[in-house]
Amino acid sequence: MPGLDRIDLELLAALADDPRITIVALAENLKLSRNTIQARMARLEQTGVFLSYERSFSPDVLGFPLQAFVNIGVRQPELPRIINELARIPEIVQAHGLSGSIDLLARVACRDARHLFDTDARILSIEGVERTETSLAMGEVIPFRVAGLIGLARRES
Repeated sequence: MPGLDRIDLELLAALADDPRITIVALAENLKLSRNTIQARMARLEQTGVFLSYERSFSPDVLGFPLQAFVNIGVRQPELPRIINELARIPEIVQAHGLSGSIDLLARVACRDARHLFDTDARILSIEGVERTETSLAMGEVIPFRVAGLIGLARRES
């Protein structure tokens, strides 16, 4: 990751406040030229600062209101193949590798409890998956956010 200067952090803060802000509005708000904003955005994109341009929306609207987190224990030497197979399960909307006693944490979206049971069974059927433990998500209490981290980085720069 690149070192971010004060202007980069101001740009990221503006984007965190309003993800749909235009280049022109960014230039006006930050008192920089449109070309400067475009060049910085291109550099930030090329260096991997932006995670995704995918629009986020609730799986509920697609008919998948039940969300759960599945802790997955695997045989470590088979991890790359297992991850590839997990990626083919559409109900898995996100997964992370973890340290500690759990190897992977998958977030799944399902229609109902039966669908969740079937999804868990598909995960368990993957060769090398040794165990799963599933917890229902009762609700998101702190959504993904980076504005606080941007503020910390701005104070520290």
